[in-house]
Amino acid sequence: MLQVKDLKVRFKTRDGFVEAVKGSSFTLKKGETVGIVGESGSGKSVTSLAIMRLHDPTATVIEGQLLLNDTDILKLDEDEMRHIRGNQIAMIFQEPMTSLNPVLTCGHQVTEAIRLHLGVNSEEAKERAIQLFNEVQLPRPEVMFNSYPHQISGGQKQRIMIAMALSCDPEILIADEPTTALDVTVQKTIIELLQRLKAERNMSLIFISHDLGVVSEIADRVIVMYKGDIVEEAATKTIFSNPKHPYTKGLLACRPSPEYHLKRLPVVADFLDSSGKNGTSIEKIREQYAYKPEEISQHRKKLYEQKPILKINDLCTWFPVGGGLFGKKKDYVKAVNKVSFDVYPGETLGLVGESGCGKSTLGRSILRLVEPTSGNVNFENTDLRKLGKHDMRNMRRDIQIIFQDPYSSLNPRLTVGDSLMEPLQVHQLYENNTKRKKRVLELLERVNLPVEYFNRYPHEFSGGQRQRIVIARALALHPKFIICDESVSALDVSVQAQVLNLIRELQQEFNLTYIFISHDLSVIKHISDRVMVMNKGEIVESGGPDEIYYHPQNEYTKRLIDSIPGK
Repeated sequence: MLQVKDLKVRFKTRDGFVEAVKGSSFTLKKGETVGIVGESGSGKSVTSLAIMRLHDPTATVIEGQLLLNDTDILKLDEDEMRHIRGNQIAMIFQEPMTSLNPVLTCGHQVTEAIRLHLGVNSEEAKERAIQLFNEVQLPRPEVMFNSYPHQISGGQKQRIMIAMALSCDPEILIADEPTTALDVTVQKTIIELLQRLKAERNMSLIFISHDLGVVSEIADRVIVMYKGDIVEEAATKTIFSNPKHPYTKGLLACRPSPEYHLKRLPVVADFLDSSGKNGTSIEKIREQYAYKPEEISQHRKKLYEQKPILKINDLCTWFPVGGGLFGKKKDYVKAVNKVSFDVYPGETLGLVGESGCGKSTLGRSILRLVEPTSGNVNFENTDLRKLGKHDMRNMRRDIQIIFQDPYSSLNPRLTVGDSLMEPLQVHQLYENNTKRKKRVLELLERVNLPVEYFNRYPHEFSGGQRQRIVIARALALHPKFIICDESVSALDVSVQAQVLNLIRELQQEFNLTYIFISHDLSVIKHISDRVMVMNKGEIVESGGPDEIYYHPQNEYTKRLIDSIPGK
């Protein structure tokens, strides 16, 4: 159906042309699913946007051939191309929140595409949209039709995007990272949905992801891209059982593996450095980094002989909803409900659950960024709930948080250096700004960032680099305890491995204690000494990582584990 021949994509910049895709060639057959994998910047999305002809023609040069049923779409004018988009090739974009218009209802955005392409009236378009909402298994389709994007969850927004892409019965569907940053359970549902729709409609599918585990669930054939080149292409089973290129091996190895307890995760560089040595296998590198069972038992025995650094007792954080007579509140959302647990010095306590289960609210309630409704939070024998504003601010030197989205937690108008110096100035650490700057430069080096980055702004960094900056800021005040809130959820698996390794190194160097919040059980199992599973505001199960992973007692935990991609 589709032949990509020697595709080259170059972008104009101030310093000349940047070649993003360097002569890629591949085919797509009818009814086939091709997975394209690689890190951010490898050229995956650029390739898909070139197929859709969505690049800015004034700043992009595209060469080669894109044959759709023997028609070269690079030679079509914009009117002819507009007819192909939607009718023959449709695309699900990476980030549904930014792809959907926030001021238009979801129904309006889907019917707009139907009216333009199929030439039907508003009533017929609405009927078709609601039929599509049913097809993608959206709850209460009529309500969803009149909802705005901000009123629905991430998984629901993704389904709206899928419905929009399917609205004109395309022959080829391009799904660009459709499951990134979604819960594992929602991710599994979206993958099953795409597989079902593909089979029912006999479509071809190009599935783009940086996560090989996700691609293993859906693709018939896998293309691996690295720095604009296709470095490997084979059937999915072959790629997973016998990867040839060192980069493919690196991508496969850097995802946390449940079978191994590793001191550090392998990273892509481990394999690329040894590309000349034929004997380097994923198993060899994992064995090299693996803990011995006695090391784990000794470490945990030592941890739990200590007194807890943090004691949480019957903590509740309820939010009032709805209004009754005379403004009385009728009901509450029990985001955190009667939660009790202890955390020990030097421990990493993993907290796992789906979006909306109360994980982030629990983390913020401990720090009093959200005021708890009732219960006790004792940190080193001090009840944080009884402290005044001034004392609580001083206490925040010892307890820090790494927020979920590094971009929105950094001030876009402050340079990275100023953002890192700010907490030192607020808490009046060091005598003057010269000494504070020296401390900030040490922090940048510690998180493996060059000191030249001091004067750069947040928008000049990649996601992984921003995450390192936020980690450096959390470390600036020498804290004892850090809450990591989904701090690796939106990162490439390769960058995620680097950040997880950094978090563990810093713990050993500074004797830090962590609560590590994530919806990804493989990550939690790798990093944690103990795991708590949260659902609907309550802790439903807790225990050692192996115990939770291999012998879950709660039905909800079993469902989370079954949803892990590639399991």
